[in-house]
Amino acid sequence: MTRGSFVAGAAAAGVGALVGAGLSGRAVAAVPVVGERAGRAGRAARGLTYRGVMYECQDGETPHTGWDRTRMRSDLRAVACDLHANSVVAFGTGVERLAATASEAAGRGLHVWLQPRLADLPEGQILDHLAETGREAERLRAQGARVYLSVGCEFILFVPGIVPGDNAVERVQNMLAGNWDPERAQRKLDRFVALAAETGRRVFRGPLTYGAAFGDKVDWDLFDLVSVNYYSYFADPRGYVEELSPYRKWGKPVAITECGTCTFEGAPEAGGMGWDTVDYDKPKPEVRPGVRRSEHVQARYLTEVLDVYERMDLHAAMVYQFVTPDAPHRGERRYDYDIASYGLVKPLWRTEDDPTAAWHWEPKESFHAVARHFAAHQHPRTR
Repeated sequence: MTRGSFVAGAAAAGVGALVGAGLSGRAVAAVPVVGERAGRAGRAARGLTYRGVMYECQDGETPHTGWDRTRMRSDLRAVACDLHANSVVAFGTGVERLAATASEAAGRGLHVWLQPRLADLPEGQILDHLAETGREAERLRAQGARVYLSVGCEFILFVPGIVPGDNAVERVQNMLAGNWDPERAQRKLDRFVALAAETGRRVFRGPLTYGAAFGDKVDWDLFDLVSVNYYSYFADPRGYVEELSPYRKWGKPVAITECGTCTFEGAPEAGGMGWDTVDYDKPKPEVRPGVRRSEHVQARYLTEVLDVYERMDLHAAMVYQFVTPDAPHRGERRYDYDIASYGLVKPLWRTEDDPTAAWHWEPKESFHAVARHFAAHQHPRTR
């Protein structure tokens, strides 16, 4: 489990809801979505248009667990051919990595979301990185690829100056401890989201969106799609419909740009806090006592929520995530970091503490469950 995964987990836990009380899950009547699909009026819903997975383009914690071009090509082959996805999110840092991943995905006929995630740097650098990524997205779009540009992810955590803290982890801690001013943070967030949207529009002519945490207040008039990173759990599926229906009020396509759960009993109830099953204060991090690995739980949760998104006729659902290379599966439970991973596949290292260049992955039960769902719901327009 990388520090980045820790932060993603904390964000998914609903930190954004501390700002966005207006979308805190209170049920409202669903509003018909205008333009979510051309020609929808008068016919039955078709379910999701895009079904896919998130693919990370980052440095790793070791020389062999970061983004690799050869691995990326092999992984995307599995995404397209074995997972039966028709879409992929290339997210992370490094414009060259993002562009290469997007190009490979497009070459395989996949719809592509490009999402830069440069964090903890001055605003100007973050916006420059966005602009460079947007130019690559526009180049692909002009060549005929199906491309969306997401201007970023959960800025309240990753952009300095909105919430006190030198990095995303400190910002999470300050928010949970109440050491921040929500109204002031909202004004700063609004300002930066608008800057990011303006930057994206300047370089990219295709559909634009932003990966918001569930509950964030966002001016969705700035974007073409409403996108939410969503990790809630309900025993009754109607709870998901209640929480997500308010997003329809903007009259735009609604996309679940992140969803998923970890690989242990009780993980869905933990939501985005699955990372907390590993005690990182130990000299060698350990999975906490009593946590029991369960690939079945992860697979069942994903099947349930994907079924809900289909019935709601949402625009897209993207599973977080394909693989977490720095969270290997091990036979000894306390060091089986894949337990706390959202990945659909489990990394297997050749040695206990060093992945070496020859590490590989194997599909988990969730991979097969998602593949069955995606294959069963394909329709000709997006195959």
